[in-house]
Amino acid sequence: MSIVTVQLGQCGNQIGHEVFHSLCSDIRGTHGLCSRKENQSYQDACKERFFWEQESGVPVARAVLVDMEPKVISQTLSIAARSGCWKYNSQSHFCQKQGSGNNWANGYSVHGPRHKESIMNLVQKEAERCDRLGGFVTIMSMAGGTGSGLGAFVTRCLRDAFPASFILNHVIWPYGTGEVIVQNYNSVLTLAHLYRSADALLVHENDAIHKICAQLMNIKHISFRDVNQVIAHQLGSVFQPAHTTEGDPNYSRNPLGDLMETLVPHPEFKMLGLRSIPQIAENSLPYSTFSWPGLIKHLRQMLIANAQMEEGIDWQVRPPPPGSSSHSTKKPLHFNTSVANLVILRGKDVHTVDLGSFQDPSLYTSWLNPQDAFNAWRTPRAFNKYEKSASLVSNSQFLLKPLDSVVGKAWNMFASKAYIHQYTKFGIEEEDFLDSFTTLEQVISSYTTL
Repeated sequence: MSIVTVQLGQCGNQIGHEVFHSLCSDIRGTHGLCSRKENQSYQDACKERFFWEQESGVPVARAVLVDMEPKVISQTLSIAARSGCWKYNSQSHFCQKQGSGNNWANGYSVHGPRHKESIMNLVQKEAERCDRLGGFVTIMSMAGGTGSGLGAFVTRCLRDAFPASFILNHVIWPYGTGEVIVQNYNSVLTLAHLYRSADALLVHENDAIHKICAQLMNIKHISFRDVNQVIAHQLGSVFQPAHTTEGDPNYSRNPLGDLMETLVPHPEFKMLGLRSIPQIAENSLPYSTFSWPGLIKHLRQMLIANAQMEEGIDWQVRPPPPGSSSHSTKKPLHFNTSVANLVILRGKDVHTVDLGSFQDPSLYTSWLNPQDAFNAWRTPRAFNKYEKSASLVSNSQFLLKPLDSVVGKAWNMFASKAYIHQYTKFGIEEEDFLDSFTTLEQVISSYTTL
């Protein structure tokens, strides 16, 4: 089944480009470390998922590019075309001459309704090009105006136009120090609206990725492109084909459906986080060796201690003792309780890996059987030059602290009526803010009581 990607705003378009570049370099690589037959079926599955082929044989991304300013889209189209490996469809983009001025209301209430028909026509054409449509992935930032406001509007339109299709929002959480003065308002409005329309939200925090670039990749002067490449690598490690059933020789036909079925057992819990291991600079790879037991041990501790990378994990955090209820005072501080987890293993000897430590009942909420709450996908095909790599997609309490912080800061501004007039002039009323606060307070409450 195919996935149509909708790239929204500057951030969404730049990350989307890096994702397709990462997927393409992976399938073109000679580093598969598996049989020729396995490699071929992997490549075929990936191409069907993310690309369609022109008569010239060049893969064309199944994507729609949307921005309210032309600069980033024209750059993105030309860089992809120059690569010679893949390209975007030159007809599948929509842009205007003026941006959304970092104002969520401008994107949602003005640009959205005004350009709905043009944008949805492009999406419809991409969807019709798929033999079997598996769903949509939208890529957007929460801080600005176009990605967040227009992104939330387009997500709602996708839900109305394709009620049976899966929708996954990939959302970039802004730097805590701030990029935009009203980013907390934009973030609260975006998250609340996406929570109503999407099947799941996959969140990357800029601060966490920045740390990975500095400490694991040893990059001295970190650019947005460096951050985006790490994000793209992690997304590729989830969306590239894998065997979802032990012993089944076929690759998953419905990646988004399988992801939702595995990780979102209840509509109240749809926040997904992503961790990958190992993550090191490419020039260090030839000098590095990894063992599966070591990788799995680190990945599990990253989960329970809520660490984003394998360096600096708090090894003191332990699961609560058996028999203690999740609300008991004995529950360790900083312990990250999960609703559901998915581990994806790629590379050498994946079928020998013991993942029993992820089935420990103390890792999960009491209302789900650990056998149902944990799943593993595997493929002997290595990913992007890593002989062995593992990714963890987790529906857990990982976002509680940043979410609480953003809602708290936004509420403090809202209580003093700061900048509210910037939103009301575009038709967003104070009630809309209050509804969004209520939605997110409910999300925070649900995750807190796990």
